[in-house]
Amino acid sequence: YDYDDMVAAQYRLLHDGLGIRRMRLIMGTSMGCMHSLVWGETYPEFARALMPLACEPVEIAGLNRMWRTLAIDGIKADPRWAGGEYRTPPVQGLRTAASLLFVAGAAPLYFQDHYPRRDAAEAFARDRVAASIDGTDANDLIYQLDASRTYAPWPRLEAITAPTTWVNSADDFINPRNLDYPQRAVTRMKDARFRMIPESADTRGHGTHTAARFWKQDLADLLRRTE
Repeated sequence: YDYDDMVAAQYRLLHDGLGIRRMRLIMGTSMGCMHSLVWGETYPEFARALMPLACEPVEIAGLNRMWRTLAIDGIKADPRWAGGEYRTPPVQGLRTAASLLFVAGAAPLYFQDHYPRRDAAEAFARDRVAASIDGTDANDLIYQLDASRTYAPWPRLEAITAPTTWVNSADDFINPRNLDYPQRAVTRMKDARFRMIPESADTRGHGTHTAARFWKQDLADLLRRTE
């Protein structure tokens, strides 16, 4: 499956299954951010407003595709993966993938501030990776990482007509501040605004998208302007 399949399934559930004709807001973080743009292009009248958080409007390529590929390859390189027919979890492969995911989602200033000593930093990283492995299915993780392979909204951005507020964070390794795609994208969308959250010792890298204190005013403003 890919993101188009996922959004199509969500639409069928909401529109066909639940009889919902229009959403007040479609809001998503990370993968959900990309889903928001797919929603806006594929079903432009279905939501009164869109709020994507932490993504780019272009094909997953460059470094973003590289770390995903290496995470997938790390799982498949574990002999226990057995071509996807494993009977016990391929723990070494999962550890490789989880380590890459940990680094990709990390926040340099926050971690330096909270873990300034080597022993504490090492212990935290190892604990986080171990916790993320527990309960993770290897094939599910491969599917999740690879589902973005066909994502490419850039050519059809003009199809997004719903008022949009888009927020990224400056310390996001996955969506780095020096890529100007969002700033260029909003000029091609009917009613879109973009804001970059400045990096600080309190922001959480890619995970800033889950801390509402950084973007709650943006959401309130979007809801007011689409009343």
